[in-house]
Amino acid sequence: MSLDDFLYRLHFDMEKSRPHDLEVDWEDAPLSYKLYRGLPVIQLPSEVPFTLDEQTVGQELSLNQLGAWLWYSYGLTQFSQSLSAMTSPDAMTELLQPFVTKRRPIPSGGALYPSELYVYVKLPNMTHGLYHYDAAHHRLVQLREGNYDHFLTSALGGRCSVNACFGVAFVSIYFWKNFFKYDDFSYRLQGLDSGVLIGQMQEMAKQFGVSTAVHYQFLDRAMNELLGLSADQESVYAVLPLTVQAEGVWSSHTPRRESSGTLIRELPERKHVHVNWSQRMREYPMLLQMNEAAMLESTLSFTRYTNAFFTSGEPVAEERIILPRVQQPGYDLAQFCRERFSPEMDFVRRKTDHNQVASILEKTMSVLAYPNDLDGPQEEGAWERLALYVYIYQVEGLPDGAYRYEPREHALYPIVYGDLRARLQDGMTLDNVNLYQVPLCFHVAGKRDHLINQLGYRGYRIQQMEAGIVVHRLLLAAFMCGMGGHPLLGFDVRNCDDLYNLEAEEETCLIQIPVGHYRPRARLQGGLHG
Repeated sequence: MSLDDFLYRLHFDMEKSRPHDLEVDWEDAPLSYKLYRGLPVIQLPSEVPFTLDEQTVGQELSLNQLGAWLWYSYGLTQFSQSLSAMTSPDAMTELLQPFVTKRRPIPSGGALYPSELYVYVKLPNMTHGLYHYDAAHHRLVQLREGNYDHFLTSALGGRCSVNACFGVAFVSIYFWKNFFKYDDFSYRLQGLDSGVLIGQMQEMAKQFGVSTAVHYQFLDRAMNELLGLSADQESVYAVLPLTVQAEGVWSSHTPRRESSGTLIRELPERKHVHVNWSQRMREYPMLLQMNEAAMLESTLSFTRYTNAFFTSGEPVAEERIILPRVQQPGYDLAQFCRERFSPEMDFVRRKTDHNQVASILEKTMSVLAYPNDLDGPQEEGAWERLALYVYIYQVEGLPDGAYRYEPREHALYPIVYGDLRARLQDGMTLDNVNLYQVPLCFHVAGKRDHLINQLGYRGYRIQQMEAGIVVHRLLLAAFMCGMGGHPLLGFDVRNCDDLYNLEAEEETCLIQIPVGHYRPRARLQGGLHG
């Protein structure tokens, strides 16, 4: 199968991306977190703050702040036991079965968390070097000791002065952690999941008063070798330098010439042992082919994204609804991490007004004005790569219908009016969400070529990661308005593309997120604060 056919299946023939007869071997499932053996560790303080207010970093990050940063980014925060319905094998009756989950601050497809989090830390109260964040034990596992400023600056093409940073975060994907359940379809989930983690880390940076930028372009083999990753198991997807300096850290200049081979020769070889748990692993050749095709071997391959102003769908007679600029409500990110919930059949109809919609839309799309290595000094370039659409039903002050949101104007452009709930519900591949009960159903849309024409096959995963960043902010914005959302990939993409007239614009829906009020689900839940 060609790589283009593989990506086409992921979006338009999803049922072909996962064998119909695949039986998930849950008894041989991998751990949802990576465990290393035989390496030095630094135990992070267990007294994690209950709130993130007044956590601003001064000249340097304390060990307590580092622990809170990692815990609220990707730690195990709660254990939750709820009741799920299942059909009795010998009678057409519904039984309630206990369902236990280990909760993290962010959502993940199937709660499998294929991402891993690594950090390069230079703090005076700990040994400088590279570490893996062991979420299961809330500790750092040392992978390499020493100063790697020059190596990292070179691997990023000189676009970041790492010597001015107190740390660097690495978001990777461990392929098997969700391939065992979703097969090839896991490749789509992995990009989205890593994007949601990036979005959480961006919010954490804001809470701590730290500057960061997302680097999607780097020398892959050099980064993987630095962390001791096996390319057939795991690969770095994004790099986020962290600094308290406001200026002189990020560069938009043409990358200086470097290659993975040259940098790798500078590194002493490291072999690490980690626990996988699974004993019967299947092969995933298409994921490895995609990862190989997306790799950058030389900084000369680094590029900028350039495109005409992003427009999707033709507005009806240029009609538009200018939305009010609503003062954003205050929020505690720690509270969001504790109370985050993905409603399914829990949505209920309650009053929703246009001010809430305006707040959610503005808060969500503002996240795409962020520092990254694709846009250079103009940080709003991501608005040209992604767009946000919404179906609205019985919202005070807004007619029912499907709309395109324009963030620069803070306006809604109507595409079609009317009650479209039946159409969206019929397009669901699973009946796990009642769309008749939600006032808002959002769709994040992007280029149908998945940015491959400009960024090669790396463009696909960048598109998915940026969509994940939008999903994370959308869930946070909904929470701030007293609502919840449930990200979904089980929907008819062609149906939604047709609804918003996207095919003619060579764009497509990437993910669907119904948002609304919900009733609390009966569950036993306990926090893991120290």
